[in-house]
Amino acid sequence: MTDPVILFFLFGLVCGLLKIDLKLPKGFYPFLSAYLLLSIGLKGGLELRHVNLQSFGPQAIAVILMGVFITVFSFPILKGWGRFDRDNAASIAAHYGSVSVGTFAAGIAFLQQKNISFESYVPLFVVLLEVPAIIVGIVLAKGVNARDQLKPLLREVFFGKSIVLLVGGLVIGAISGEENFQGASFLFFDLFKGALALFLLEMGQVTADRASSLKKSGAFLIGFAVIMPLFGASLGGLLGVSLGLSVGGATILAILAASSSYIAVPAAMSISLPKANQSLSLGASLGVTFPFNVTIGIPLYYYFVKMIDSYLN
Repeated sequence: MTDPVILFFLFGLVCGLLKIDLKLPKGFYPFLSAYLLLSIGLKGGLELRHVNLQSFGPQAIAVILMGVFITVFSFPILKGWGRFDRDNAASIAAHYGSVSVGTFAAGIAFLQQKNISFESYVPLFVVLLEVPAIIVGIVLAKGVNARDQLKPLLREVFFGKSIVLLVGGLVIGAISGEENFQGASFLFFDLFKGALALFLLEMGQVTADRASSLKKSGAFLIGFAVIMPLFGASLGGLLGVSLGLSVGGATILAILAASSSYIAVPAAMSISLPKANQSLSLGASLGVTFPFNVTIGIPLYYYFVKMIDSYLN
């Protein structure tokens, strides 16, 4: 049966396409975004005490290199075949080298519905993949001499709202511990799926709004926004299995590699690459990749990882 949170997204998408306004009250969408980021961070932080950081180190390095590779790999395709200018090619590449917290949350909900376990520290992968793609994207656009942009860029990357909420949740969860967090578990964990459903309802309408910008960019960007997630998921799934992650953990890594940012990267790119057309990046990310991932991609990536794990192990 279809996960109800996905049905909420489709409901919002259909209403958006039919011009039926179901958008949440002003300020509620940022609240839901902050809530999801905090909840994900807190869950990872509570489990952080059980993580062997020595064994996690090589995994962290591999995950960062994967994000860098996806960004660098995307850039010449967008600039050469897509004929985008340097700034737009770098901006779109950075979006796809980074991650979508909404897709990550939908992936967790999918695995939990199927009672599939995964490593407790996977929220750390979100933080690890969010930052490098932004920096690499700026370097691809401006070269290594972009020192005048370094200070505002680093501030936006490391002190941007999404990173601060994720890291803050991780720290709070790690310090408090499970025994001291029981009183707040209902708010942050039990209500998580309901909040995700409302978030995806809003995202469905946002997706409908962004879809119009794809008409100007043509078939290439639409094709890229579908093929790139498949490539990223294949790379992430293979890497996850080779790193010894569980099927659930490798699926999460595949989902992250397939996703594209629509929060942290647009904010950073608007500062560092003001000439880049953000409607192109967000049109591809929200208009094609996000709906593809949450409706078709996530279960597809899970079965791919399951098949690879069975074959190799």
